[in-house]
Formats: sequence, C-alpha cells, structure tokens
Amino acid sequence: MGSANGGWSRRRFVGALAGAGSGLVGCSASSGPSSAAAPSETSRPAGTASPSPRTKTPPSAAPTGPRPLYLGTYTSAEGGGEGIGVATYDAGSGRITGTGTITGVTNPSYLARHPDGRTLYAVAEQDAGAVTAVRLSDRKILGSRSTGGAGPCHLSVHPGGRWLLSANYGFGSVAVHPIDSSGALGELRDLVTHSSPAPGPGQEGPHAHQFLTGPGGTHVLAVDLGTDTVYSYRLNERTGALTEVSRAHTRAGAGPRHLTFHPGGRYAYLANEVDNTVAVCAYDPGSGRLSVGAPQSTGTGSGTNYPAQFLVTANGSYAYLANRGHNSLTRYAVEAGGARLRLLDTVPVDGDFPRQIAFSPDGRLLFAANQRSGTVSVFRVDTASGALRLAGKPFASPVAVCALPL
Repeated sequence: MGSANGGWSRRRFVGALAGAGSGLVGCSASSGPSSAAAPSETSRPAGTASPSPRTKTPPSAAPTGPRPLYLGTYTSAEGGGEGIGVATYDAGSGRITGTGTITGVTNPSYLARHPDGRTLYAVAEQDAGAVTAVRLSDRKILGSRSTGGAGPCHLSVHPGGRWLLSANYGFGSVAVHPIDSSGALGELRDLVTHSSPAPGPGQEGPHAHQFLTGPGGTHVLAVDLGTDTVYSYRLNERTGALTEVSRAHTRAGAGPRHLTFHPGGRYAYLANEVDNTVAVCAYDPGSGRLSVGAPQSTGTGSGTNYPAQFLVTANGSYAYLANRGHNSLTRYAVEAGGARLRLLDTVPVDGDFPRQIAFSPDGRLLFAANQRSGTVSVFRVDTASGALRLAGKPFASPVAVCALPL
C-alpha cells in the first residue's frame, strides 16, 4: 500500500484493492507544519456567491438554484482525482454539474466546513498526515498543518468555531488545532494517542477513525476501530487541551467506525465496520459518558459488508447507514425518543463501495460517495416516510470518497 508504517493501512482500505482506490497511501509530504501555495483553481461554481461572514443556512431553509458541492478523493490512487472536486447541484432535481478542481491538496479524503460558512477543511490522508484550510470565497489555500500522525481520515469543527478536531487512523491518535479569525489553522495544540486498551482481534494497534463534538459542546468523542473503544474527552475551549473522562467499549472485534447523535442529544448510533453491526448508544451530555448497546443487524445478510457511516434526519425519525460490500443504504425507523432502531429496508446505492453519505442542508437530498465506482449517487428523501428515491444517474467523480453539499 506504500505506507511507511507497515500494516496500518490494511484494515483501513480492506476490500478496496479490487477497484479504483488501490495504493491509496502512497505519497509523502513534509512531516512538519507547512504553508501551501495558492491552489491552481480551474473553475468556480457558476452563480454561487460566497457565504456571508458568520451566516449559516438554516437547516429548514429550502435553497433554490445551483448549490455548491465539494468532493473528496485520493490524489495518490490510480484513477484518482487531482484535488478537491468543485461542483454544483440543483436543490430540486439533485442533478450535479462538475465545475472544476481545487488543486494543491493531497488525498483530501474527508471534508468539513466552518460553522460561519467561510472556510473548508480537508485531511491529507498520507503517512505525514496534515489538515488544510481553504477559503471558500476565492478557493485560496490558507495553509496546512501537521496532525502529528499518519493517515488522518476524519475531521470536524467544534461548534464554537475555534478548534479543528482530526483523527489519525495510522497512529491511533486525535489532534486539536486552533482556528484563527480568518479560518486559517494554527500549530497543533493537543495530541492524544490511544495506548490502551489492547488492540482488538485482528488489529495491530489503535486506529482512530472519527473525532466529533457531543451534544452540548463540552465533550468531544473519538471512535477507535483498533481498540474497539469510544473515548470521551473534555475539551478546554480556551486552551484546546483534552482531558479523558470516560471510555465506552464495544464487543471485541466489532471495529467501531462512525458515530452519529440523535438530535435529542441522549442517544447515538454506532456503525461497526469489522463485524458488520450497528449499536444504539446512550449518552449523558453532562458527563460525556457513552454506553454502547447490543449489536444489531445492518440488514445486509451473510455476505461481506463493511458499514461506513450513519445519518439521522433532523426530526430524529429516520436513520440511514451506508453499506460497503452490500452496496446499499439501510433505512431504520428511530423509535422511543431515539432509544431504539427498527430496521425497515435496504436500498441499492447504484454505485460500488459507498464510503460516505451526507444530507443537503434542507435534508431533502442524500448524497452517497461511491469509492470503487468513482460516482456520487443522489437520493430524494421523503420527509414523512423516510423513503429514498434515486434522483437520476450517478455523477462521475474520480475515486469519490466524500461529498459535502452546502
């Protein structure tokens, strides 16, 4: 796989060798913080105004006309992209139109936007892991910073807008970077490596796969596939320091990958990549303590499948799970105020290896980034029943691993 870290990438890209996306961790970069040059911008979404400072689109708003869409890929993969894909989508039909690429960003496999709408952040998933900030008004790269680890695969912005959280899959560590008033990133402020418990069955070490903020904003949670553990930390919003407060353990060998909170704040849903299960988790916002429930079916049968990501509708009524291998989206009804998931059905994703899924801001569209087929599928979401209906043919995007509709 081209990794300087021995076997760390094998579980990360399990099953991906048969199609586009092989050799994904193959390039190296400066191991320290660096400032990247401005990108070679080949295009800009037509008719798209840059977001106003400190302004967010209300989740209930129904946008009209072309909306911006950013696409993550692996630039080091055969047939991969050249940077962050730039596109627009029609909020009514879901039709995607490609408009260009932001180059100068290596392996931007996961993307996130600042709450004020002005800045886009991307991981550089490589041996010398980094995070990069891009100003959206002119697509200028504001610089990159080392994550202090290898293979960062997830990042998120704390709701207060002052801290960027990232997860290093290769080293099993989580990082905190400050965000200044321009959206640019400062030097690494804190880094915590998951040194215990011991790795689960088949794992050679910790593999942090996600780092996100819990309801209330006081605690941040790290999902680690290698140790079968979700770690809860208290974030010092003044200094960026992390203090561990609790650990939640899945059953051995589950391989937790992605956690999504119910809007009520008391429950969350965990996708377990390795044993092909999901679990409902109870959460206490005051203490940051998470409790993992019993494993449940993904509805994908006995074949090989690797659950990827959960989404929950804004009204908390339905949840969706992306299934790599089965190539489907599982639909669950959310019951008992968030405490229970009831499996309804699975819907073909019309693509191969759906790595990531995301709602449009109004929740009426669902985007699925299909890594092996190099496509993005778009579904219309029935807000009453939660039913999904494919909105036209998938959009071709090289080694599509992340779709971020704005």
